[in-house]
Amino acid sequence: MTGRQAPIPAEQLTIVPANQASWEDLDAIFGSSDPGRCRCQRFKVAGWIWHETTQDQRTAALRCQTACDDPDAATTSGLVAYLGGEPVGWCAVEPRIAYPRLRALRMPWAGRDEDKDDATVWAITCFVTRAGYRKRGVSYALARAAVDFARERGAAAVEGYAMITEPGREITWGELHVGALSVYEEAGLRPVSWPSKRRVIMRIDF
Repeated sequence: MTGRQAPIPAEQLTIVPANQASWEDLDAIFGSSDPGRCRCQRFKVAGWIWHETTQDQRTAALRCQTACDDPDAATTSGLVAYLGGEPVGWCAVEPRIAYPRLRALRMPWAGRDEDKDDATVWAITCFVTRAGYRKRGVSYALARAAVDFARERGAAAVEGYAMITEPGREITWGELHVGALSVYEEAGLRPVSWPSKRRVIMRIDF
């Protein structure tokens, strides 16, 4: 099919905690894209940059964190979206303290007086949409589901680290893995700080 495909209505998507999805499905979503190579370890790794680890290490870490194929798991690290049984998207969401690299970065805390150890604040850190389904609204549905997922599990607040798209400035799909500003806005999050021209901290308090 040529040209841009129509948006996918949110009601056609089924979104489940990752531990209720299969590892095979999640692996298909990640594929070989830039976020796929990272395996959602950018804010997880202990080192300064995620690619100081090996692909096998990152893959093993993600599999452990998500607890895919284990519906009885006590925790998981994100959500998986399906369209008619086909896996199409991923969103990372869990307590903010689960992301050790967020503590070391200046960006999330600039202009804010935040307790980095507050376990009641959750964070949305990554979106990955499977090739063939991008720019069709999957991330928007995942963001809304992530807010509900966190709230149902006792979160006091949810925040994200949005990328601001500037007119005339090209941004690759890989850069937008943190989520575009509009994705968070439609999920009910609002700006709380602007650490740079291209970043805005979005948040919703319950």
